[in-house]
Amino acid sequence: MISGLAHINLLVPPGTLAHAETFYGETLGLTPRPVPKMQKDSLRWFDIADSGQQVHIAFGPNESKSSRHPCFKLESQDALLKLRRRIWEHHEKGGEAAPEEADRPGEVNSGDQGVEYPSRFFARDYAGNRLEFTL
Repeated sequence: MISGLAHINLLVPPGTLAHAETFYGETLGLTPRPVPKMQKDSLRWFDIADSGQQVHIAFGPNESKSSRHPCFKLESQDALLKLRRRIWEHHEKGGEAAPEEADRPGEVNSGDQGVEYPSRFFARDYAGNRLEFTL
């Protein structure tokens, strides 16, 4: 039976793998991982801590402003707030690898509201992929 996720695959425009390294590696703090030699110019892989789970970045079109998204779990409220600030700062700074959208720290998140939802926030990476971050 299913015991977890091996990886998620997110799509970005051709020629933007360096942006993936900046956003997913530096801003989110995921660990870059080698890809198969034959695919080194068309993929980037990132480890999610030591969980055995990965984020794969590949070329392809995205639906405009789709609500589909992965949700990344953080270890504490403090880590969630620190990452929210880091993503917001990258959004504010701008640049080609900057997130298109980010929930501003201290404001209500852009997702549905209600007591059923844990502490969380959302962002859209430089390619428009919606991302959720939660406890």
